[in-house]
Amino acid sequence: MQLSSLLHSLVATGDSFAPLFLRLSLGAMILPHGLQKTLGWFGGHGFNGTMGYLTNTVGAPWIFALLAILAESVGGLMLLAGVGTRAAALGVGAVMLVAATQHWPNGFFMNWFGQQKGEGVEFFILAVGIAVALVIQGGGKWSVDALLQR
Repeated sequence: MQLSSLLHSLVATGDSFAPLFLRLSLGAMILPHGLQKTLGWFGGHGFNGTMGYLTNTVGAPWIFALLAILAESVGGLMLLAGVGTRAAALGVGAVMLVAATQHWPNGFFMNWFGQQKGEGVEFFILAVGIAVALVIQGGGKWSVDALLQR
């Protein structure tokens, strides 16, 4: 496969509004989490604190910790702009899938009333589903991907 056809397949997208709303929703949800991890905004621990937590406490290899931080921060921006939508959605989806495995012991439901040990997996299932749809559909209407496709 030639490089140009590979790049075309990465940005190929339709002119539908559905992927637009999906990527804006996923991007708006994940970007603040990324900003917590990169800049320490919204009560986050910043890049060094997050890297330390993920590598020392969780035990993740540094490259996976870095990729998770980038998926949430840079990936969130990419989703909002619709640039590299498939790659960004794949990264966010992978982070959400790993997070779901960590939250699985807490059950299905969110911890709305503080009556369980932690958050369940329902949120993560939704985020993974949105990410999969974007990997399949691309960025949709009003995306940089659509402009590049032309």
